[in-house]
Amino acid sequence: MFKACQDLGVGVGLRPPHYPIFRNKTPDSVSFIEVISENFMNWHNHKITRPIQMLEQVRQDLPVIFHGVSMSIGSADDLNQDYLRELKNLIQKIQPAWISDHLCWTGVDNKNLHDLLPLPLTQGVLKHVTDKVRRVQDYLGQQILIENPSTYIEFKASDMTEWEFLKELCEKADCGLLLDVNNVYVNSVNHGFDPVEYLKSIPVSRIGQIHLAGHSNQGDYLIDTHDAPVCSEVWELFEWTTKNLGFFSTMIERDGNIPEWEVLEQEVLKIHSIRNN
Repeated sequence: MFKACQDLGVGVGLRPPHYPIFRNKTPDSVSFIEVISENFMNWHNHKITRPIQMLEQVRQDLPVIFHGVSMSIGSADDLNQDYLRELKNLIQKIQPAWISDHLCWTGVDNKNLHDLLPLPLTQGVLKHVTDKVRRVQDYLGQQILIENPSTYIEFKASDMTEWEFLKELCEKADCGLLLDVNNVYVNSVNHGFDPVEYLKSIPVSRIGQIHLAGHSNQGDYLIDTHDAPVCSEVWELFEWTTKNLGFFSTMIERDGNIPEWEVLEQEVLKIHSIRNN
């Protein structure tokens, strides 16, 4: 049975430009941080001694969440045991609140393409991904969250919607859902569905965390770039989510054009404002 994640409040994806801020004093507006797992997994390598020391220091004051981008849970390749071993070592060292990764594949034939690539939404793929999630959870000794991805193509072979796929995956793999509200909006524009219908259809009891981020508008489609402020439409979806689905640990992702902390913190404070209304 899925163990619900604690609502940790409001957080941020911690990136190198803001390390000094968090090393010196945790901002009062932040009650947890999330980091990219792969940036710290080889923590015994002397080249990342300072980052791992920073993370250990921040961990003394705040809960830490690990967010992965290379588990490649949907790949035709078998699970990468070296990757899982390094991840488990990092988990044992930092003791994160939980870990997450994406519903995607990132490579094949042991090659990492460094992109979050889409999957056909079929029963066969569902069985394949379910099996791999269960094996990951058994190896790590804990449940994980799977994030809904941003996608730019659809497969003719798909025989279910993304929200139907995620619901079945969460139930059959007994995992949780990392709900990226920006990705819901991006996909609703790219694929022409109602984002509120999506949010109404996901398994609320499986939601463990929420991501908010910015994207780039290419005219006919949107790209999830994490290099801009959260747009008004995504804020509106987040407001709908809090009013209708409840409160979950919520954070801002920013990976490009990273502003000064005082600028990014305004979005963190906006999450607080929405949660408090």
